[in-house]
Amino acid sequence: MPMLTATSNSFGGTSSESKQEMKKRPKIVLKDYTEFFFKEGKKLSPEKREELILKYTPLIRYIAGKLAMRLPPHISMDDLMSSGVIGLMDAIEKFDPSKKIQFKTYAEFRIRGAMLDELRAQDWVPRSVRKKASELEKTYQKLEKMLGRPAEDEEVAEALGLTMDQFYDLLEKTKNVTFLDIEALRRRMPEGSDEDLFDLIADDSESDPFVQLNLTEVKELLINSINDLPEKEKLVLSLYYYEDLTMREIGEIMGYTESRISQMHTKAIMRLRASLADAEKESDGFLP
Repeated sequence: MPMLTATSNSFGGTSSESKQEMKKRPKIVLKDYTEFFFKEGKKLSPEKREELILKYTPLIRYIAGKLAMRLPPHISMDDLMSSGVIGLMDAIEKFDPSKKIQFKTYAEFRIRGAMLDELRAQDWVPRSVRKKASELEKTYQKLEKMLGRPAEDEEVAEALGLTMDQFYDLLEKTKNVTFLDIEALRRRMPEGSDEDLFDLIADDSESDPFVQLNLTEVKELLINSINDLPEKEKLVLSLYYYEDLTMREIGEIMGYTESRISQMHTKAIMRLRASLADAEKESDGFLP
């Protein structure tokens, strides 16, 4: 699908705006327009679609700016924002008000998913880095299964044959692999698209007991895995994903540098991935 072009008129800023400038933008508080646009349960007219897109373009800029904080400088912000527009249009087309979900929530899910799809299409993480991330994940998986507790940094470094400086450098190099988003969970769900997953999460009345049981198992596994994390790493995930704070803001709260917070985030995600991978092996295919 051809990419749209981000312009100053459509996004409220120039396409040459730096990532650093975008990162400084304040958090947005966006009104939900579910009732105003979808209360009749009909397809929107072209005029209404355009109006809704304009109202939600600040959300596209915000999500792109937050993703940019964990991306290398060569990634195009224009491509990210244009993908976000496609995600927003997809959200408008597929939104079902009968699901009792706010459109704002659904739109954010679709916008972020479209941006992540664009990043995957660009294959922006070098193969060597993916290999290192995979080795790190497997090391956490092996150690924590053997120890029965979260592995300490020194233990992981020793298992990898690295000095502590080399270990922290490895965390820095692999941080861009550790995006935790709905897509990461989707890949471990019963066969189905991200749309199917979102519908299942939003609708507890799923009639198929096998699908519902599988979903419940994954939810419980994630909850248990998060609860097993070291307290500081658990707090980082909570502040980053639920309180929507930046790494820098979390560092100011916890009294650490932004780099240290990033390392905690990477370790937490590696532990969660290792826990999921371990559960997949033990489940004999129950978790795809």
